[in-house]
Amino acid sequence: MTMTILYKEHLNWIDPVIVARKLIEVFGEPGLIWLDGDGSQNGRWITLAADPLETIQSRGLPSNPSASNPFQLLRNIENGHWTGWLSYEAGAWIEPKNPWKEDSMATLWIARHDPVLKFDLHKNQLWLEGINKKRFAEILKLLQDLETPRNSAIIKQKNDIGIPISNWHWLTTKEEYKNIVATLKKYIQSGDIFQANLSACCKLQKEANFSSINIFERLRQSCPAPFSGIAIASGDAEGEAVLSTSPERFLKITANQEIETRPIKGTRPRNPNKEKDFDLAADLISSLKDRAENIMIVDLLRNDLGKVCQAGSIKVTQLAGLESYSKVHHLTSVIQGKLDNQKTWVDALEACWPGGSISGAPKIRACQRLYELEPIARGPYCGSLLHLNWDGEFDSNILIRSLMVDKSNLRIHAGCGIVADSDPNNESEELSWKLIPLLEALA
Repeated sequence: MTMTILYKEHLNWIDPVIVARKLIEVFGEPGLIWLDGDGSQNGRWITLAADPLETIQSRGLPSNPSASNPFQLLRNIENGHWTGWLSYEAGAWIEPKNPWKEDSMATLWIARHDPVLKFDLHKNQLWLEGINKKRFAEILKLLQDLETPRNSAIIKQKNDIGIPISNWHWLTTKEEYKNIVATLKKYIQSGDIFQANLSACCKLQKEANFSSINIFERLRQSCPAPFSGIAIASGDAEGEAVLSTSPERFLKITANQEIETRPIKGTRPRNPNKEKDFDLAADLISSLKDRAENIMIVDLLRNDLGKVCQAGSIKVTQLAGLESYSKVHHLTSVIQGKLDNQKTWVDALEACWPGGSISGAPKIRACQRLYELEPIARGPYCGSLLHLNWDGEFDSNILIRSLMVDKSNLRIHAGCGIVADSDPNNESEELSWKLIPLLEALA
């Protein structure tokens, strides 16, 4: 799928925060998408857009007569620039015989924007891209007006959140989480599963003056990550949003059918003391448990990609490599292949859904055990932010380190991979390393 970019304009650099604030001032928050970056090689680009031309959504499970298959909807979208989210429970359309919980949020929300803004963080360059001449000219004028220091200063706003950590309500206490880890270990010891990614959730009621963009700005300042972003729904899903500081790529498929996935398994916290920080990283690298867990998921994803890739094309180009972020160290593997000429990005998404790193092995059995042991649906958590570019290039993250907004509540999930030698106390502690930085960013 290809499309020629008819209009492309290079502009003077403007802070993405200023541009986002201006877009919201003109068009409102609903419909805004902001795919963020942290300036690393994988987080080089930021994409911003507002006021979508078209939105598509589905919600509910296959047992609901009014529900639509999200993968089929994605197959039918027309060429263009699309951004949105797909929820974990979209797996119900792949494995309908497995039990799945129904979430209050849309299973799929995706929007077509024209034009879009792209920020190159390596070169400090800003580009406007679009197809529709009239809309392109309108946004170009808006950006040119923003280039003056006076107008830029007007858009900057004070961003005080102030949500006390004690205000969050945990649906699973630490003791309950430890007990569930012990239950999963019994399943593993009996040969029922090999690994499962057990999540926990905290939530609170949304304030009347809530602003998704205020929350996201705080998260991106505190927890920068290469695959972070925000999608604020419009249309029938207005009032819902996904805010992510994810360090994990799910699937990237280039215009010439090259595919990549970057599963994360293995975590240690960062420490401001350099020597202690080094020791934590060394402990992670040398951990047999974390390495085994990572390799397990690499094998699972190689198998998933094998359903849609050319024979012999799949290669592991990085195995359990150390990657360090602002709050945590991770072990990340990189698997690459070549998509079969008869397959599309939607076929690849469906073949690999849900992601192996956030479900378990064997995947479908692990999903069944997680259904039994987790108190609520995951919704967009452990799903993906999806991005389809003009030229057909597709990219997506795994929605970890993410906050979900429904019409009345905020919720944050976090999870840990449980294997045979997992220690319930250690897993509970790891959960805190992942989740607390997000809560502290909003306090």
